[in-house]
Amino acid sequence: MRASVWSGPADKEDRVSAPIAFCCDVSDTAAQRRDRVEGDAYDDQAEGECRRQLDAARRRAGRVWNIVRIMTPNPAVLRASMSFYGALMHGPSPLARHQRELLAVVVSGASGKFYAQIINGAPFDILLSGDDTVPEKLESTGHAVAGSRFTYAIGKLVLWSPQANRVDAQGAVLKNGNFRHLSVANPKLAPYGLAAEQTLKSLELLERLRPRFVLGENIAQTYQFVSSGNAELGFVALSQVMKDGRLSAGSAWFVPATLHDPIKQDAALLKRAEGNPAAIAFMGYLKRDKAHAVIRQFGYDLP
Repeated sequence: MRASVWSGPADKEDRVSAPIAFCCDVSDTAAQRRDRVEGDAYDDQAEGECRRQLDAARRRAGRVWNIVRIMTPNPAVLRASMSFYGALMHGPSPLARHQRELLAVVVSGASGKFYAQIINGAPFDILLSGDDTVPEKLESTGHAVAGSRFTYAIGKLVLWSPQANRVDAQGAVLKNGNFRHLSVANPKLAPYGLAAEQTLKSLELLERLRPRFVLGENIAQTYQFVSSGNAELGFVALSQVMKDGRLSAGSAWFVPATLHDPIKQDAALLKRAEGNPAAIAFMGYLKRDKAHAVIRQFGYDLP
C-alpha cells in the first residue's frame, strides 16, 4: 500500500502529494490488487454493525481500506474509530477539510534523544522540538535545511496535581512540602524539565526538593507519573492539562515565566525533506493564522 499525503483543491501552495516520514512507499502490485479482490469477498460476508460500517466506508472512499477492515473482529472498536474519524474530518475546526486530510506519522519523545536519532539517519522529515537548541544544532551540522528553522510556539509550565485543591494558586505547596514525590522531566533531555529546575532554583528550593524527584524521560512520561498517582504533583506542560481554554482537571499553579528561561519551541525542515512538497507545505501552514489559533487553543503562547 502506498503511504501518501494528499490535499484537495485549495491555494496553490496547499496542493501536495508526497509522503511525510512514511517508511512504506511502494507501488500498487498485482499481489495487492489480488488482496483487494479477496478483501471485497471478505466484506460481503460481514453482518450487523460490521457490515454497516464497511458499507459506509465503501460509500465514502469507493473501497474499504485495510486499516478499516483490520478492526472488524471488534465491532465496538470499529464503530468508535469511525465515529472519531467523522468528528475529526467533519466536526467544527479552524482547519479546512483538505488540511485535515494531510497525513503524517507523528513520533513523540525527548528533544535530546531525537537529535541523536536524526544525526544517525532516522527517517524524519520535520522536527517540532520542545526547545530551540536542538533545531539550531541540526541546522549547524547540516542535518536541517538552512534557513528553515523558526519558533512555532512558546511553552507554558505548570505545577499540577490531578487532585482538587492539592496545588494552590501561588505554588506554596512546594515550600510546605506536603507531598512525597515530585515528577520532573529530565532536565538534560527535556526543555520543560530544565525550566522546572530553573524555577525551583529561582525559589531556592532545588536542592531541598531534589531527593523527591521522579524523573521522566520526557514531558509525556512526566505527566503519566502524576496522572497515575506515582507522584502527587509534578511540573508538566500547560498543553497537557488544558481543555477548551481551562484546566481540564485537578489543581495547578501557573508558573510565572519570569522564573525560568523562555521555552521556545522551534520547528526545522530536516535535510532529507528538502524537496518534499508536503513537508514544505506543512512548515508553511504552521506560520499561518489558522495554525496560530490551534496552537493558542492548546495552551501555548506565540513568539
